[in-house]
Amino acid sequence: MAGIAAFQFKPFTTLSRAPTASNPIKPVFHAFFLVRLPKKRVRGCRPPFVTEVGVVARYGSGFRPGPSSGDSRRFRRDNRVADPDYDPALDLDRVKSSSVRLLDEQQNMIGVMSKSEAMQMADDADLVLAILSADADPPVLRLFESADYKKHKYEQQKKKKVQQKRSAASRVDIKELKMGYNIDSHDYSVRLKAAQKFLKDGDKVKVIVNLRGRQNEFRNIAIELIKRFQSDLGEMATEESKSFSERNIFMVLMPNKAVLQKAQEQPKKKETPVTEVSASA
Repeated sequence: MAGIAAFQFKPFTTLSRAPTASNPIKPVFHAFFLVRLPKKRVRGCRPPFVTEVGVVARYGSGFRPGPSSGDSRRFRRDNRVADPDYDPALDLDRVKSSSVRLLDEQQNMIGVMSKSEAMQMADDADLVLAILSADADPPVLRLFESADYKKHKYEQQKKKKVQQKRSAASRVDIKELKMGYNIDSHDYSVRLKAAQKFLKDGDKVKVIVNLRGRQNEFRNIAIELIKRFQSDLGEMATEESKSFSERNIFMVLMPNKAVLQKAQEQPKKKETPVTEVSASA
């Protein structure tokens, strides 16, 4: 986008007659440039006269839709989701079906009716109409007292947090441990202890030995190093996959749940009976 805002110039050196109401100077239009010549004479001057010209240039398809066109629906949706007070269970626009299944305050079945009838029933009884299942056929809605809905919303949020914690606990991560083919004993023991900790936590371990340039000559040493690492971990790890290509040598080890669970179970100590000895006088 380029343009000249305004400048002063003398468009005509000689002018047979000044612009009149019957013969005004009209704006000149072009496909790319727009030149406007407004009627503005300088007081006390006769032609040639001075005027202000605004030149605006637009080339290419430079149309940019504003918030009121094109993507306005997307902007409204983003603002709605970003609203901290937005409750999807109360957003009846999510229900696209014309008919719904309605439950009363005690979760008793009222029946199948139109969405507008359910909304009217909630308004007449001054109740909250919430969505229980928008994906059901037909969608399931329920009537709530205001206090009961707040309690229901709190319980749903609590269940969601518990499910998120369970999914996070069941998720298995892959921890990477990188070594050189000539790693010293101290660094080797540090990585071995780290692998043991990761496996006990239920995570997988990917042991990597990178070879660069001429280090590819020590490929056999790198392979033996990874096999030794697996052997030192013992039964607590099992091999899932491996790759012994030229410069990408690694092995993925997964925890042996049976061995780890057995190690966590500590045998109960047997209580030895205590015999009381009484001394008689």
